[in-house]
Amino acid sequence: MSVVTVSRGTSPVILACPHVGTELPAAVADRLDANGRLLADTDWHIDRLYDGLLPNATTVCATFHRYVIDANRDPEGVSLYPGQNTTGLIPETDFDGVPIWAKGAGPTQDDTAERLAAFHAPYHAALAAEIARVKAIHGVAVLYDCHSIRSTIPFLFEGRLPDLNIGTASGTSCAPAIEAAVARHAAAAEGYTSVLNGRFLGGWTTRHYGRPSDGVHAIQMEIAQSAYLATEAVPFAYDEAKAERLRAVLKTILTDIEAIALTLKDQSA
Repeated sequence: MSVVTVSRGTSPVILACPHVGTELPAAVADRLDANGRLLADTDWHIDRLYDGLLPNATTVCATFHRYVIDANRDPEGVSLYPGQNTTGLIPETDFDGVPIWAKGAGPTQDDTAERLAAFHAPYHAALAAEIARVKAIHGVAVLYDCHSIRSTIPFLFEGRLPDLNIGTASGTSCAPAIEAAVARHAAAAEGYTSVLNGRFLGGWTTRHYGRPSDGVHAIQMEIAQSAYLATEAVPFAYDEAKAERLRAVLKTILTDIEAIALTLKDQSA
């Protein structure tokens, strides 16, 4: 199976989708229990949601499911949110804290090492290569990490999640102008709620690649799936009307990020 798909563009903006994949090697699928085989924690249809919004953007998408290995987790296994419920490099449970592996079939240390080499590393090699390529063209690169999650998950957070959750590792992963613009557009979007660096600060991708002083900016957008899906349960169907309304907001955000990136390029020239 192909681990990652890449569509190269000429924009300074790169869209990454580490959790949109649903492919499972047979050796992994056979070890999941009935709950795990639902793949409920997929970022359902997030690639479709962003498709064509910024025509010249590069896209980098994992094809494998996060239950194989999570491409947005530290390869060393360090928790993104110490002291809070979360899922690890190879999840033991789903987002509700319910086991996903058949009894006695959970991931081993050997599994982790093998999947880091076969899936996690190639995905990030492809992403790093595109960041380097785009930066060579423009002098800067902006990595926009695309995510979505169910709006209500008591195991992970209290209450209902805002629609648009912006993560910049508490302001360290991108230029203030990028953070401010995204937060401003999200707050101004009629009918949507938003938060900056709330429950989600950005995953390992945002924290690892975001180095504004080196001309690489990273920002994560975690969208509540209720904002664009017909239902946040099987079959996780895409709602065209909801999605089109949200796409207009996301297009404004991405277009402004691109314009700001070109300004940052001019400042660094």
